[in-house]
Amino acid sequence: MIAPFVEKISAAKCAASAPRKPRVRRAHHTRGAWHRGSAASGGRKRTQSCSNAAAGRRGSQLELGRLGMTRTSIVLWSVVFLIFATVGAAAEPRRVLIVHAFGHAYSPWSDMAGSFRAELIKRSPEPIDLYEVSLDTARVQDPEDEGPFVEYIRAILLGRKLDLIVPVGAPAAFFMQRYRQRLFPTTPMLIVGADVRRIPSTTLTEKDAAVLLDLDLPAYLKNVLHLRPETTDIAVVVGNSPVERFWTSELHRDFQPFADRVNITWFNDLTLGEMLKRAATMPPQSVIFWFLLSEDAAGVPYSEDRALEAMRQVAVVPIFGMGDYQLGRGIVGGPLMQTSVLGREAAEAGLRILGGEMGGGINPPLVGFGAPVYDWRELQRWKIEEALLPHGSIVQFRQPTVWQQYRWQIIVALAVVLFQATLIAGLLFERQARKRAAEQAGKARMETGRYRENLAHLVRVHTVGEMSTAIAHEVNQPLVAIKNYALAARRRLAGVMDAAKVEELLDKIEAQASRAGNVLQSLRAMVKKHDPETTEIEVGELVADAVKLVEMEIRNVNIRVESAISPDLPRVFGDGIQIQQVVLNLTRNAIEAIEEAGIANSVIKVGVVATAENEIAVSVADSGPGISPEDAEHIFDPFYSTKGGGLGVGLSISRAIVEAHGGRLSLAPNKGGGCVFQFTLPVANEGN
Repeated sequence: MIAPFVEKISAAKCAASAPRKPRVRRAHHTRGAWHRGSAASGGRKRTQSCSNAAAGRRGSQLELGRLGMTRTSIVLWSVVFLIFATVGAAAEPRRVLIVHAFGHAYSPWSDMAGSFRAELIKRSPEPIDLYEVSLDTARVQDPEDEGPFVEYIRAILLGRKLDLIVPVGAPAAFFMQRYRQRLFPTTPMLIVGADVRRIPSTTLTEKDAAVLLDLDLPAYLKNVLHLRPETTDIAVVVGNSPVERFWTSELHRDFQPFADRVNITWFNDLTLGEMLKRAATMPPQSVIFWFLLSEDAAGVPYSEDRALEAMRQVAVVPIFGMGDYQLGRGIVGGPLMQTSVLGREAAEAGLRILGGEMGGGINPPLVGFGAPVYDWRELQRWKIEEALLPHGSIVQFRQPTVWQQYRWQIIVALAVVLFQATLIAGLLFERQARKRAAEQAGKARMETGRYRENLAHLVRVHTVGEMSTAIAHEVNQPLVAIKNYALAARRRLAGVMDAAKVEELLDKIEAQASRAGNVLQSLRAMVKKHDPETTEIEVGELVADAVKLVEMEIRNVNIRVESAISPDLPRVFGDGIQIQQVVLNLTRNAIEAIEEAGIANSVIKVGVVATAENEIAVSVADSGPGISPEDAEHIFDPFYSTKGGGLGVGLSISRAIVEAHGGRLSLAPNKGGGCVFQFTLPVANEGN
């Protein structure tokens, strides 16, 4: 008893250690040629080798029995056997046969089968072995011609237990219903993709389920007329195989209500070449409705995808279709048969049958139309507005707009352009603002210059008024001298004529008259109101003339003015009267400070030198009481004065005049007491 049991255990071990079968095994039959993978033959080889190995071990197992195996060992080996048996049972795949009527390349059945196949494998908790047979029975005219197909299928699948048969399309379903008892009488069947018109419920057994289509044929033409109400002619493309002849009759019946509105032409009696010629010459208010084409009137089979694409190339009118598998190959779209939904529903029903449910108890819903689907490219080609599409429509193959493709690049470019435009606008605005500011500043400078000149004129007039006594004395002296010289000349002329003496007296009269004239001319220039004139001036000469005016005022006081003017000084650009006024203000301030302090025998030093900074420096140094630091901070402020009766405008005007000439006016203490006022003027450069 031990040896056979151990033999079973060894066989179980071998079965468990053998490589597992592939998840999907396909067997394809095309026009009588059967193609099958090597997985089945490989499995048989593995089984045979395991059996030989088990037989070879019998002698060793008997020898082990002779040595006396204990009951504990038997129990242990029993557990091991049960484990391996369970593993082997769990690894057993479920076998599904898919039967194609037209072949793998024929739409829409190939699309239905592909969707079903993918969903079944993805969702199945168990390994699936798929067998696929292509019969081409849809074009067989005599049922007796199907005999070789039946015998060949039975021979190939003999000895294999099928778990599910899946005929795709009505022709394949009819074939399996006719020969089911001869092939697989006890195997459940799931019919996929046939229309409800073709598979009555009475033809289904308790083991059968069907995922069927429910095509609303009039909806196709309603969609055409809704999108193109001007349509007058519709050409229906349908083939001439038995299944297509069935649909031709169905289309004739369901399209009859539209006969009074449009003229319907049928292409079922044409070859594909004739169809293409007709499509290339149709009138503008026509459309083409492509339903199904697997075989033309000449009996030539065609791949529908290629045939449809060929017609799209030559058609001069829009093409409408019947299924979602045609979308993207040239049809406009609309309500379409849903092959993907059909595949999902069929996979769901198939899994339930493989899970042990009876097919008759499964009632999948009929698969009708979903939301209308359209090809954006065809809508654009035939100028069909999207506003005409039914509510809830789906538009596919929409080419992205430039904005959708390059949104961020456009945003960045617009941001850069906007930034640049803003920057340019800001710069232009700033330029205009600067221009206006410059104009206003120019006007302000002109106004300030006029105000400054008016004020300086008033100061000059005030200064001349204060100097009136000295001026009168200065003018009176040459006048008295002229009078005396004239009397002396008269006496000479009355007596003995001395021509030389008379000429001398006349020269003196002329000199005194010139002296008086110079004084009056200087006073006139000081008092006269004029617009500032910038010319090249000799600062040394201006300072010397100003000192002469000051000397008229200090003849009766113990104050001397010493001037040190460097020779060959470069010229400066400026207004001579204003520069002379600055020198006069500074020297008179020094005189007044010395007089108020009561300092006797004081000296005012006026110097004019050239500096290393390419400037002319004019300084007025006095030995008076000086200026306190508190007063020095405000000495140039308008209307600030250290004198009891001063106006406080002389120094502020002097500073404004100097700065208007590009110079500086400063105050510093004098080493010997008093203070030093100094102003600088830039030298006139060549070309200025």
